[in-house]
Amino acid sequence: MRTIGEQGNEKVALITGAGIGIGRGIAKVLAQKGYRLALTYHSSEDDIREVEEDISHIYGKAPLIIQSDLTVRGEAESVVKQTMEEFGRIDLLVNNAGIGNHAILTEMEEDAMDMAIQLDYRAPMLLSKYVVREMIANKIPGNVIFITSSRGERAYPKDSVYGGMKAALIRSAQSLALEWAPYGIRVNCVAPGATVNRLDQNAEQEPLGRKIPLGRIGTPSDIGEAIAWLSSDAASYITGINLRIDGGLILPGMPEDTSPEAGYGWGTVYAE
Repeated sequence: MRTIGEQGNEKVALITGAGIGIGRGIAKVLAQKGYRLALTYHSSEDDIREVEEDISHIYGKAPLIIQSDLTVRGEAESVVKQTMEEFGRIDLLVNNAGIGNHAILTEMEEDAMDMAIQLDYRAPMLLSKYVVREMIANKIPGNVIFITSSRGERAYPKDSVYGGMKAALIRSAQSLALEWAPYGIRVNCVAPGATVNRLDQNAEQEPLGRKIPLGRIGTPSDIGEAIAWLSSDAASYITGINLRIDGGLILPGMPEDTSPEAGYGWGTVYAE
């Protein structure tokens, strides 16, 4: 299936952090839907080259691969510039790159906090700024997607910074949806819950899956398919939402069983 923009050109998606996990899955789904791809990675060159080879082999069109440290000033603008030079347009931005920061605040190093804030919030905001400038200039009614998290809606211990940044993206997306609606540009968030990240993981076999209402944890393709739909004409009346893709994980509350066989838990055992 070919995905064609209004000018008759194939649509282009820029996906950050596309070498592993959710980013890899998003890239493969959007390639299958007909998008030309620009993919960023930071350090996992072997992984991104495997994604590049796979997409090139299956769909016959190599993605643009961009190595970038998005915490560095000027990198977001450079990534957008390189994508525009290669394809001449951007129809979809998927702000996927991020870093976990799971620590008690009183024990968190300042450098670790700065890294999380820069990569999990500042970078996607700047990428959105520069991508949308190009969309407006080229009269493209595009889409901006922020990958957030179920942690942006429900509090967990050791999650004040990572969860806080995801919550901030959800709130920022709402304002951006209002700012860019007059240009036909939609802004939404997709919030994965527990999702397989490594190739040796099986969504049906992970212990946490037994505690999720739908009986398994998520897969990268679950996230990719949601993004493909949310960015399509079928969802043209949707903007400013946070679409949770978590199998119902947080509906009944946080899994509190700390036993190893439960596969997950946060509860504290207090000494008598």
